[in-house]
Amino acid sequence: MAWWKAWVEQEGVTVKGSSHFNPDPDAETLYKAMKGIVVSDAPEVEGILILYTPAGTNEQAIIDVLTKRSNVQRQQIAKSFKAQFGKDLTETLKSELSGKFERLIVALMYPPYRYEAKELHDAMKGLGTKEGVIIEILASRTKNHLKEIMKAYEEDYGTNLEEDIQADTSGYLERILVCLLQGSRDDVSGFVDPGLALQDAQDLYAAGEKIHGTDEMKFITILCTRSATHLMRVFEEYEKIANKSIEDSIKSETHGSLEEAMLTVVKCTRNLHSYFAERLHYAMKGAGTRDGTLIRNIVSRSEIDLNLIKGQFQKMYGKTLSSMIMDDTSGDYKNALLNLVGSDP
Repeated sequence: MAWWKAWVEQEGVTVKGSSHFNPDPDAETLYKAMKGIVVSDAPEVEGILILYTPAGTNEQAIIDVLTKRSNVQRQQIAKSFKAQFGKDLTETLKSELSGKFERLIVALMYPPYRYEAKELHDAMKGLGTKEGVIIEILASRTKNHLKEIMKAYEEDYGTNLEEDIQADTSGYLERILVCLLQGSRDDVSGFVDPGLALQDAQDLYAAGEKIHGTDEMKFITILCTRSATHLMRVFEEYEKIANKSIEDSIKSETHGSLEEAMLTVVKCTRNLHSYFAERLHYAMKGAGTRDGTLIRNIVSRSEIDLNLIKGQFQKMYGKTLSSMIMDDTSGDYKNALLNLVGSDP
């Protein structure tokens, strides 16, 4: 499915929230599930309210509440938690949980745009830049989505996202990321000018295969400013002219993070769900798990199109997303991920 349509498919949602929702009992359940002084259900003895400290954190109760509520509902639970118990829910969760499970549960508590702003900020802070995270987010989100991320980024970190990307990257990678941030690829009209598509294909061929060296800016401009429907036609025409796919040309003409960025734009243009299925597979294949990628993609797509990504995952890899999560993760972390992913297609 072409990428811009993937944002409006209701059947793609795996986390739909509770239909009979009341934040107050949910907040109380979470409070009781975490360590600290909890009011006993036992009757009062001679007017004295009995308090006790539970043996530890009840992780399953936390999973049952937070993975079965929508993000909007989680925000209401957080408000109720603060009103009832005078504590910040996210901070309390951080102090009670640890490791990958904590990282996943805390991710669920962020409003979507703030979460993606945080992922971008984390990718750039400290030594080294996680270019893959920045490429993934900027190449796969719509213009409106990117605008909201930029707004959240500025509110939360007091700096401008575009300026931070410019400060943290360089060369053609910096240029393609800044171009992607403008969100100029949105056009849901579906209109394609065949003449311009052919011209773009010829320009790409002239900028790459035809000359010694590559005119990277021509590739960047066309990939970042044309709509998805238009680019699909460009890729078709390109293949006729060059006798090879645009992907093969990008692989032979560029390398490193710039190659990854260009290929990501092409993948998201061709089929957004396939792209995310590939990201999830990449997170779990081989030795070890890339937990940041796994968490980010499951959390950020769970209320958009994760069901459709699951279907694509099974087609591409011959196994279900759930089965791979079961093999690759364990404990509360695994149970929470499986709840978010939902039943197999």
